[in-house]
Amino acid sequence: MQTIPTLVIAGTHSGVGKTSVATALMAALARRGRRVQPFKVGPDFIDPTFHTAAAGRPCRNLDGWMLSRATNLEIFARASAGADVSLVEGVMGLFDGRDGGSEAGSTAELAKWLRAPVLLVADGSALARSAAALVLGFETFDPEVRIAGVIFNRVAGPGHFAYLREALEGRCRSVPLGFLRQEPEIALPERHLGLVLAEEVCTTRRLDRMAAWLESGVDVDRLLALAAARPPLETPAVGSDRCPAAVGPRIGVARDRAFSFYYQDNLDLLARCGAELVEFSPMSDARLPPDLDGLYLGGGYPELHAPALAANASLRREIAERARAGTPIYAECGGFMYLTEAIVDAAGREFPMVGLFPTRARMQTVLAALGYAEVEAANDAGYLASGKRARGHEFRYSTIDPMPPEVERVHRVRIGKAERADGYRVRRALGSHVHLHFESCREFAARFVAACAAGGRWAPTECASGERETR
Repeated sequence: MQTIPTLVIAGTHSGVGKTSVATALMAALARRGRRVQPFKVGPDFIDPTFHTAAAGRPCRNLDGWMLSRATNLEIFARASAGADVSLVEGVMGLFDGRDGGSEAGSTAELAKWLRAPVLLVADGSALARSAAALVLGFETFDPEVRIAGVIFNRVAGPGHFAYLREALEGRCRSVPLGFLRQEPEIALPERHLGLVLAEEVCTTRRLDRMAAWLESGVDVDRLLALAAARPPLETPAVGSDRCPAAVGPRIGVARDRAFSFYYQDNLDLLARCGAELVEFSPMSDARLPPDLDGLYLGGGYPELHAPALAANASLRREIAERARAGTPIYAECGGFMYLTEAIVDAAGREFPMVGLFPTRARMQTVLAALGYAEVEAANDAGYLASGKRARGHEFRYSTIDPMPPEVERVHRVRIGKAERADGYRVRRALGSHVHLHFESCREFAARFVAACAAGGRWAPTECASGERETR
């Protein structure tokens, strides 16, 4: 049974400021010497970068649609070990998830699985007595979700907060725990895929100001008391499940300002399958690190850094040569774009890329795809056995020109009711639009590591606890 203090920070809707509140709370507690373990509900890659910067511990994603309840609890238990408090930032509004008819993928679903109290963040800028109706609606919509407290963001001042507090008292169970003024310098800047990355703006000075902003209007000690009141949670036993191999394959992981979208648990699972992960920069490294057995190219913002990627011709050539020689490569979304012949930006400017896949990636000004995705292997040619399924999501503004039919498609992808071929394979390189969560089907990571190890330096064994089924 796990009893670590836990608090879920949820919003009434998107844009209410919950990421700022969550990041500020993490920073405030870290500055008090607390060991804070951050989590993010949903498939987001960007918010976790702020949490990691504020807490000083890698943020983990929890997701009730991509991953089973047992897998979410295992991730939570493993990451929370040694922490003083776990803080979970929600996704969208508290009850928003994959669709309008169920709680799948919602913050509410995770709060119930974790048996954790919810801190509701509401925009108080245009509210007075109606705040009680809003909060009461959230309290009664699903009585199994325990909303323990409310913070009002964008409040004019103490007088305004007094109206809001008076409205809630006697009508709502939730405790008004304070208010936050609108501070333009606290707001986190955005771009087309969401917030900018933390490494671009999340300085120590900004985090100090965010912590002071939160402490100025919120009862942090009471928040900690609410988190500590969480009932014990029965979680799966967590031990060392690393493969016993002494020497594993070396897998290069693209990591720089162009490529940074990785689930921490994907990387950890590859390591538990025996891989040694070695980071490199497609923007600035002239050569790949030595003795690599495979490459993992995640998503990110290659379109913003296309000139630098194009200018690094020596690395592009080396990756193309390695791919054609049969080096296993897994590339998703932005990484897939990098392996095409060129990235064409929204203004029509073309930048040469690796050229492995005979197509061009084109940026557009409207969303090309957004949603949860289920991948099914059409055959055994990829890193999933035929018929096996894994889950992930798509969020992109890019499209590709028609892929020649001779390029093999090894996946069928379903997003909602739509289905299409995906998972393009050239030799042992696999490119896809989908960001997979490897914990939805651990076999994917195990087979990829085994393919990288096929050169003979390492004898592959079964990864981690074996296969992980989706919901």
